[in-house]
Amino acid sequence: QVPLVESGGGLVQAGGSLRLSCAASGRTFSSYAMGWFRQAPGKEREFVAAITKSGGWQYYADSVKGRFTISRDNAKNTVFLQMNSLHPEDTAVYYCAAALSNLYSGSKDPGAFGSWGQGTQVTVSS
Repeated sequence: QVPLVESGGGLVQAGGSLRLSCAASGRTFSSYAMGWFRQAPGKEREFVAAITKSGGWQYYADSVKGRFTISRDNAKNTVFLQMNSLHPEDTAVYYCAAALSNLYSGSKDPGAFGSWGQGTQVTVSS
């Protein structure tokens, strides 16, 4: 378990950008692949992006590929999600989570992640 706290959400117009941050406490952050998920009202939680422990590999949902970029700074125990060209359908609560397996290889299943943060609201107006 690694405590996670997301920040950076807000209200933005369509076409705008936001940068989400997820800060982890403890000394084991670099041992976990990390992911971002989102959940819109009335919908299931869906995968957005993930990054391996070293940051060498990134995985994206097709809906955000080319617009969102996941990155991490292991020295600062933080994972980021840069979101550009935002669409109204990107509106959701965004969560970060740590992969449960040391051998994470791109699973988009929320069940492959644990230690969920409390979420940060992103609202994109049209």
